[in-house]
Amino acid sequence: MNTANVCRRNFLLVNVTAIASAALLAKTPAALAADNQVRETDPTAQSLGYRADATHVDKTKYPAYIAGQNCANCALYQGQANSSSGACPIFGGKIVSAAGWCSAYAKKG
Repeated sequence: MNTANVCRRNFLLVNVTAIASAALLAKTPAALAADNQVRETDPTAQSLGYRADATHVDKTKYPAYIAGQNCANCALYQGQANSSSGACPIFGGKIVSAAGWCSAYAKKG
């Protein structure tokens, strides 16, 4: 094997690794949170009737929904007070909208 080929391979390996690492580190906290956001199309979200905006809950399909219920006032919601989103154990710790709702809603006691 030619030493020029070895040097070229090492150069490419080091540089490709550095570029890939920089791309991963460049993600902002908001981008990382977006990756972990529960989507309404998620199978678990669909089975629980999750809506990122509680005002769009299908009231005929989920008659237990009462106006004013949302993730922010649910006992399961793990977000900070007055935050726009937070983690929910129902969705494996993924991020839900504070204004959202699902059929696992349990009023904070």
